[in-house]
Amino acid sequence: MPNSVDRPRLRDLTARELARFEQDHPRSRELSERAKANLLAGVPMPWMSEWAGSYPVFVAEAHGARFTDVDGREYVDLCLGDTGAMTGHAPKEAVEAIAEQAAKGITHMLPTEDAAWVGAEMQRRFGLPFWQLCLTATDANRFTIRLARAITARPKILVFNYCYHGSVDETILTIEDGVPGPRPGNVGAPVDPTQTTRVVEFNDVEALEEALAHEDVACVLAEPALTNIGIVLPEPGYHDALRRLTRDHGTYLVIDETHTICAGPGGATRAWGLDPDFVTIGKPLASGVPAACYGMSAEVAERTETFMRSLPTTDVGGIGGTLSGNALSLAAMRATLEHVLTEEAFERMIALGERWADGVKTSIERHALPWEVQRIGCRAEYWFTPTPPRNGGRAAAVDDHELARFTHLYALNRGILLTPFHNMALMSPATTEADVDAHSVVFDEMAAELVG
Repeated sequence: MPNSVDRPRLRDLTARELARFEQDHPRSRELSERAKANLLAGVPMPWMSEWAGSYPVFVAEAHGARFTDVDGREYVDLCLGDTGAMTGHAPKEAVEAIAEQAAKGITHMLPTEDAAWVGAEMQRRFGLPFWQLCLTATDANRFTIRLARAITARPKILVFNYCYHGSVDETILTIEDGVPGPRPGNVGAPVDPTQTTRVVEFNDVEALEEALAHEDVACVLAEPALTNIGIVLPEPGYHDALRRLTRDHGTYLVIDETHTICAGPGGATRAWGLDPDFVTIGKPLASGVPAACYGMSAEVAERTETFMRSLPTTDVGGIGGTLSGNALSLAAMRATLEHVLTEEAFERMIALGERWADGVKTSIERHALPWEVQRIGCRAEYWFTPTPPRNGGRAAAVDDHELARFTHLYALNRGILLTPFHNMALMSPATTEADVDAHSVVFDEMAAELVG
């Protein structure tokens, strides 16, 4: 918020932190400049340039909840690959399974015993009986949308303002001044997303009902709580209304658990007692190896199989990929689900999430900052506003990029990596109380400097 801190002071502090960053990371600067000769912006993907420093930190190696950069500096990793490394880096059981399977063959276009085990485990965790495998949560969402359209013969989907479902074309739109349209930064959209998608604000039951009343929505694709615009929690009764309205209007409900797996072993679906028609999930399932999957109810599976049998060929365009369900990914998934992201691990991780949130709250109160903390399971973040936003539009409106850059940079310079784009921390099975307390100390020092 513009008046929450003294802006000239904030800019002076940021300039000091940038100078410290550049002094501490000469090797990362060298690699960044060298990479610009061959990589666009000097990074493998554009968003890798959007960190708080003058250039990205280049990683040398990572183990557990920590990593070391090419300048020899060690960090407590609370970003964890924005959930991709929620298992911690290189967990022993997954590394062993990956190495063993790699030596026996990586991909075959044929199933392995691990596939049957993973399907049964996903059914146990999330309650949906039938599953399919792919490589990314984007794939899982795209394939689910296609299936929903196919079996309902409806053209549109519905998403929530400032949702995040990977790079699915249909989901990259927003509401500006009450009018839906392409989201800022939607690069090269193939069509105007309003042709394929209806969008409403999260927690707005009236808007949801009005949008579904058109009877042209195949599925609602929903995060149980918004996460990529910051943590926006559902209001009491919202999920009940969402489930009732989708059923009333013959629309399937898809719950994307890719970020909200932080709520527990079965994500928010299990923790909150949700009853979706589809579940999609990716990122942490295979300890960093690309892997994702999507589950469906018995009714959806029956309709899908009937539809598939009606096709003239089994080569289904738009569903699947040559590397989907490969042996390496499945071996990594089995090891991760069986030995790493266990019930016991989640108990520890969620307790650490609570500890992190409590540490931040204590400092916010001590320094009388008009900020707030939100948490889902082992994921938590702080907002630069006294009242957490109730929807994506409000969350975007209260974003303070200048202040967020400083808080991230301050933490980074003191050995703490937060998730970029928002002030978020995620716990892994390898995270310790000492790691969490290290952040609490740094956050308190930062808050004290801000208020002067």
